[in-house]
Amino acid sequence: MRDLIEYVAKNLVEKPEAVVVNEVAGEKTTIIEVSVDREDIGRIIGKKGRTARALRTILNAAAMKQNKRAALEILE
Repeated sequence: MRDLIEYVAKNLVEKPEAVVVNEVAGEKTTIIEVSVDREDIGRIIGKKGRTARALRTILNAAAMKQNKRAALEILE
């Protein structure tokens, strides 16, 4: 799941070398944290949060295939 979000995020931003994706495993939920360059934060969030919502949908679909739960956090 981490690799999938990292791949998509790097293709969305202007500075792919600044993309950092961390996976924090909890008891029930895995949290994927995405950090990008300050100038690219708008590209990850998108207009009215549409891109972020799409990333969360992709993440949830991948997690369901593995019978897990996942959440996406975009860090500034």
